[in-house]
Amino acid sequence: MTHTRPRLAPVFCAIDTIELAFAARCARAAAAAGFGVKLGKEFFTAYGPTEVRAILPQGTPLFLDLKFHDIPNTVAGAVRSAAVAMGPMMLTIHAAGGPAMIRAAVEGAQAARQRPMILAVTALTSLDASDLAAIGVTEDVSTYVKRLARLAQDNGADGVVCAASEIAMLRETCGPDFKLVVPGIRPKGSAAGDQKRVMTPAEALALGADHLVIGRPITEAADPEASARAIAEEIAAVA
Repeated sequence: MTHTRPRLAPVFCAIDTIELAFAARCARAAAAAGFGVKLGKEFFTAYGPTEVRAILPQGTPLFLDLKFHDIPNTVAGAVRSAAVAMGPMMLTIHAAGGPAMIRAAVEGAQAARQRPMILAVTALTSLDASDLAAIGVTEDVSTYVKRLARLAQDNGADGVVCAASEIAMLRETCGPDFKLVVPGIRPKGSAAGDQKRVMTPAEALALGADHLVIGRPITEAADPEASARAIAEEIAAVA
């Protein structure tokens, strides 16, 4: 079955909180700037699908970042359930789950009436080479990420979540149509926080990122809507 996806926002605002009113405020701020919203495990675990839908202004694209990683049948069912309950435009899985699990996630998405894009996570942006070595990965970060991105692409995933420093490498490796969604983005003057591999919005888009994830510069601002609009203007100035 062929599904037509609406055009996605270039930026998704990451909202990581269990404060419902604050999450709704940040979602409104993102929507006012023309951005989508990314919700992950913290919010979803606290409130579930009902409040995920409730805080989103009508028509706001949802990036549901739950990073499914389980046996193939379980992941396929989870993807179908998420698609029905929340209608995300993008949904994450762990590439390390292997070929069968990636294919199952894609099949689960294809069975949904509103098909979400399946994005694979390779190496979390909080990890560097020493962190990977500590968990037994002997490859350097770039080789590890490239290998898992190819695995995801070969098994039907729509794209990957990648670090800003990996954009050019993965665009060359996976071609122009493979989606690259990039967190760890910080506008000029923003603190890096716990992200070890960061870049400005303009730099990331110029290198070939499809979509950016920006959290704290919006959600921790005194005026989230003003911050989101300023980021939108920064991006528009170099578009």
